[in-house]
Amino acid sequence: MSIKNDMVVQFNYTLRDEQGEVLETNEGLDPIAYLHGHDNMMPGVEDAITGKTAGEKFSVTLAPETTYGVRNEEATQRVSVKHLQGEKVWKAGMRALLNTDQGQRQVTVIKVGKFMATVDVNHPLAGRELTFDIDVIDARDATAEEISHGHAHGKGGHHH
Repeated sequence: MSIKNDMVVQFNYTLRDEQGEVLETNEGLDPIAYLHGHDNMMPGVEDAITGKTAGEKFSVTLAPETTYGVRNEEATQRVSVKHLQGEKVWKAGMRALLNTDQGQRQVTVIKVGKFMATVDVNHPLAGRELTFDIDVIDARDATAEEISHGHAHGKGGHHH
């Protein structure tokens, strides 16, 4: 069954950088489940999975515009050091979690003072051409409830 909109897709992935180094993977963990065609997945990954079938394994190299976005060199912010989460002592180059109006986001510390820090709010992988090794584990038609909620339910999906 070819994957199309309104299907729940489960997949494992390995993300590699331009040199082929593994950046992250969920191999050996529960697959990621998402509702296809509902903006729940990076556009590049979703486009690559469209038309594939359960059991298919493939690799795709994607442009930054379709994954973590293009870098915005002006995307820096001065924040209170106490808002940075993850470490006790901060140094330039370290990654921190910051709570924003849009939820938590990963930032990179550029400069740190006694009370204030300058952070880069671009996603750490923004602006990079990345390769995704994708293993489609399963695909099924979504239920009417999943479609009305706009996300997958059950294992690897959304729990209410």
